Amino acid sequence: MIEQAAEPGKPFLYVVVCAAGVASGVGELIAAAQERNWEVGVLATPLAMGFFDTAAVEARTGRVIRSAWRLPGEPRPFPPPDAVAVAPATFNTLNKWAAGISDTLALGTLNEAYGLGVPIGVLPCVGEALAAHPAYAAALERLRGMGVRFADPYAGGGTDGGAPVFGWERVLDLLPQPPGPGTV
Repeated sequence: MIEQAAEPGKPFLYVVVCAAGVASGVGELIAAAQERNWEVGVLATPLAMGFFDTAAVEARTGRVIRSAWRLPGEPRPFPPPDAVAVAPATFNTLNKWAAGISDTLALGTLNEAYGLGVPIGVLPCVGEALAAHPAYAAALERLRGMGVRFADPYAGGGTDGGAPVFGWERVLDLLPQPPGPGTV
């Protein structure tokens, strides 16, 4: 796939996708971000790559999905982010991120984005049993203390076949909104 050059002056959003069943709907987040004037690049945890339609996401963004580190000397495939949206964010990723672990490109990017002061919004997708673990509460406390913003992914939604609707666009509400097309 030939990647599009970043549109000059258009803000760039990194979307970090973790391995959760709802990841199959990440196209909804990408579409909502593009409607809000974001240019989008997707980073996925290695396991997440099997949870969504990668070809459809690459077609929608015009960019390859990143899930592995680039080799020395390879160009950066994305411009620096103006913001980062993590959705769905899993128990494993949130705990590792809070601990400063960078064993995947997604985690390394999140750790670096924090250090650069990039705004980060998160929609967790963590079941009640895992959310009850004390490490999870501590991870959320640490990440909130770092300025990471969280939303309830299921607030205000209806149901889809008996399961609550994952409110993808809610993560965008946590981030600075880019100016509309034609504005400066």
